[in-house]
Amino acid sequence: MLSNNIPLETEMRFLLRPWLVLAIWVSLILASLSWNLYQAYSARADLALRSARSFFEQVVLTRRWNARHGGVYVPVTEHTQPNPYLKTDNRDIRVSDALTLTAVNPAFMTRQLAEIADEKSGVHFHITSLNPIRPENRPESWERVALAQFEQGKRESGQFVRISDSLLYRYMAPLITEKPCLQCHEEQGYKLGDIRGGISVTLPNVARVPTVSLILSHVVIGLIGGWLILFSTHRLEQTHRRLKQQAVLDTLTSIPNRRYFIEHLVDEFRRSRRERLPLSLILCDIDNFKSYNDTFGHQAGDRCLQTVAHALSDGLKRGGDFCARYGGEEFVLVLPNTRLADAVKMAEGMREAIAGLSMHHPAATQGVVTVSMGVAADDPSNPDHEMLIKRADEALYRAKELGRNRVETHNATFARSVNADPKTEAAVLTEPLL
Repeated sequence: MLSNNIPLETEMRFLLRPWLVLAIWVSLILASLSWNLYQAYSARADLALRSARSFFEQVVLTRRWNARHGGVYVPVTEHTQPNPYLKTDNRDIRVSDALTLTAVNPAFMTRQLAEIADEKSGVHFHITSLNPIRPENRPESWERVALAQFEQGKRESGQFVRISDSLLYRYMAPLITEKPCLQCHEEQGYKLGDIRGGISVTLPNVARVPTVSLILSHVVIGLIGGWLILFSTHRLEQTHRRLKQQAVLDTLTSIPNRRYFIEHLVDEFRRSRRERLPLSLILCDIDNFKSYNDTFGHQAGDRCLQTVAHALSDGLKRGGDFCARYGGEEFVLVLPNTRLADAVKMAEGMREAIAGLSMHHPAATQGVVTVSMGVAADDPSNPDHEMLIKRADEALYRAKELGRNRVETHNATFARSVNADPKTEAAVLTEPLL
């Protein structure tokens, strides 16, 4: 009965909190996963760019060394034949019948370096130009796009490409015309500072980002965190309910306490006024309870209070009826949509039920534990709920004055008629009562 009186909105807000926390946790996990993936892909791209740029710069340094020396001479072999595109008077030098030297310019040397790099590490270099002297130096489609971008001021170009199952990184940067370069390229119209082409670097088998591992690790962390959130919130809910019960329940009798009774009565009072429904209140006091405590001890007194509380609760007829401990040996019952006559009938039934429990009480007139009850019903003359309590309390005081173990109302004439002559009860109960 108690849980039904807790506001539904409050319960729903409390129950939704764990799912709100869980949603925030999932959002954080997804944000962390996205950030880690972004960082991993960015780190891979940065590493590939730095590696390719380093290869390019090494090749350019080697070419610059060659150009400053006006080319270098190497022995003619099966793999190193004279360069037919190198137009110079002393391209080949015959040293002896067994040895002939041929000039190797920067472009020729770049091609040979590319062959060695491709053979040893799989890194591929390609010297190219939009206006190549050697036909084999014609640019591929992606290199042509990059060369056009260099003409517009772009300093370098890099991109990942997937070929079959391999992930490659292609990089390209421009070659700037320097003074030694004019020896071969001046006749093509190039001047100092002009872009005469570029060198592309292709890095093979670029390391893959551990996407699956990152996802799995975040899923595991998310599940563990989600379980901890649900477990913690479940414990918090249990604690909340326990504290809620401790706040509204009397610890001895396990029925609502006085504080919660006042809150409940205020709500019912407002509702009855708003909907124009009757509302009755019963105050109940255990007769001669101090003598019972003195005779049998406090433990027996506690058991007596518990027994009476359970008997009163069991006597409630409808789900909206409410029973609480008012203080000490006093109890209170709130009966919504109940007229005074019906409340008196219910009070009489409870009084008889408690007397029928036959709890021995030598100081009582009947020799058993009995109760006195005061009943009051709300009417328009009551300014607030406190007046309703006051009238019920006055009726209870009258019941104790008139000998205890009886039911009285704030309407003294009505109460005396009921207790004096049972035959007149039906007639009196037919009177219009609020």
